[in-house]
Amino acid sequence: MVIFLDTYAIVAIDTNNPSYRKYVLDSTDAATTIFNLSETYFVYLKKFGQKEADEIYEVVRGMVVPIDDSIIKKAMKFKLVNLKKRFSFADCIGYVAALKLNAKFITGDYAFKGLENVEFVR
Repeated sequence: MVIFLDTYAIVAIDTNNPSYRKYVLDSTDAATTIFNLSETYFVYLKKFGQKEADEIYEVVRGMVVPIDDSIIKKAMKFKLVNLKKRFSFADCIGYVAALKLNAKFITGDYAFKGLENVEFVR
């Protein structure tokens, strides 16, 4: 089964969050977007520094899937319909990409809890 890892999930897996033990970052079954990779890189720069940010970038970049115009457009419609949830652009694009890939969207973001195709892990 293909899984889609949002930024929260990527960081949780890499920092050994016990709830995320069953997931692996370098799995060929894991996907993410360039936008989640960008967010992850920023989080690591801020929390851990350049060396760790560069290391996680190299691990995650192999999981990046292409994003086409239809994903962008659907994601922005999803964001508009869900404005009150304050989803980030990366989250919206990732969620719609996961739907297109028929991949479970793995996240610890409470705003996604209960949505279709989401595996909420905290």
